[in-house]
Amino acid sequence: MAAPAVEATVASALRSVILRARKAAEQVGRDPERVRVLPVSKTKPVSLIRQIYDAGHRCFGENYVQEIIDKAPQLPEDIEWHFVGHLQSNKAKTLLTGVPNLAMVHGVDGEKVANHLDRAVSNLGRHPLKVLVQVNTSGEVSKSGIEPSSVVELARHVKHHCPNLVFSGLMTIGMPDYTSTPENFRTLSNCRADVCKALGMAEDQFELSMGMSGDFELAIEMGSTNVRVGSTIFGPREYPKKTT
Repeated sequence: MAAPAVEATVASALRSVILRARKAAEQVGRDPERVRVLPVSKTKPVSLIRQIYDAGHRCFGENYVQEIIDKAPQLPEDIEWHFVGHLQSNKAKTLLTGVPNLAMVHGVDGEKVANHLDRAVSNLGRHPLKVLVQVNTSGEVSKSGIEPSSVVELARHVKHHCPNLVFSGLMTIGMPDYTSTPENFRTLSNCRADVCKALGMAEDQFELSMGMSGDFELAIEMGSTNVRVGSTIFGPREYPKKTT
């Protein structure tokens, strides 16, 4: 259980992030209401999420399937959950079954995982699921996501061959030290233009998920509609110590 002082700090930190996000949007003439701030509580207790919920926030993100299916049942059903981590195709059914109020999956990086999600939505009889295609904009081998040159093909597959999914946009994870952030974000914006042209979609209705604690303001200035903010709100991650 987190201490009350920590919980108050978390709620205050979220308010600060939202104000910064609004200011970043307004500086480039964007509607701040088109930017969704997703607190990502990775490794943090449910009590901290509850504190933010009690302050009025309803959209949350998680990186790991096991963590989101553990946390979601302990929290109110009107939360809009976003899965923002890498999803293995064999975990699609587990994710959807465990989180009935899942609103969006940000990391679809291949036809296989898209097909598994589509089938799981159909089998569960739930409303269509919004998904974003993940793009590897940094060229790192360690990163999930498809190459920019393959984005249109995968987006077309989701849109035309996965009737239980709603293709809603693109997502990327930039370099961990943020050194190539502008280029990563620019690449995703270019991919958006390509997809919108190929599929006849309006850019102003297209979601972009890019930007985290270290670069979310720049991401918003460059068109992001979803920023995934963890440590700036919740503090440093707490991972179990490895035993040798």
